[in-house]
Amino acid sequence: MLIGELSRRTGIHTHQLRYYEAQGLLEPGRGVNGYREYTDDAVRTVAQIRKLLEAGLSTQEIQFLQPCVTGAAPDLEPCPELLDTLRARLRGLDEQIDTLVRSRQVLHDYLDVTERRMSRPAPEPAPEFS
Repeated sequence: MLIGELSRRTGIHTHQLRYYEAQGLLEPGRGVNGYREYTDDAVRTVAQIRKLLEAGLSTQEIQFLQPCVTGAAPDLEPCPELLDTLRARLRGLDEQIDTLVRSRQVLHDYLDVTERRMSRPAPEPAPEFS
């Protein structure tokens, strides 16, 4: 099938499919006319890529993990590189979450202090002596 058909069957724009190809995630053949030609398996591969991207994996991580990926869900076969990569990605996400939680608390603190200052009555002007 040509790239337009793969796009229609997967709901993914052709420029995104070309990006997946440039990242080494899709490997179409080439027809005699030079057009990309995809097998029916490409539909499943695109579904796998989309699900793994939803999990927060980068395209480099997905390329590394592709030998461990089967099924459309996708199903992940237990292989050493899979577990190491998923654990590393999870650690990175946990660190990002911790940073966001700290930033959120600091912003809350700034808001609280500022709102309290706004609710204080204005100080009385000092009396003038002549």
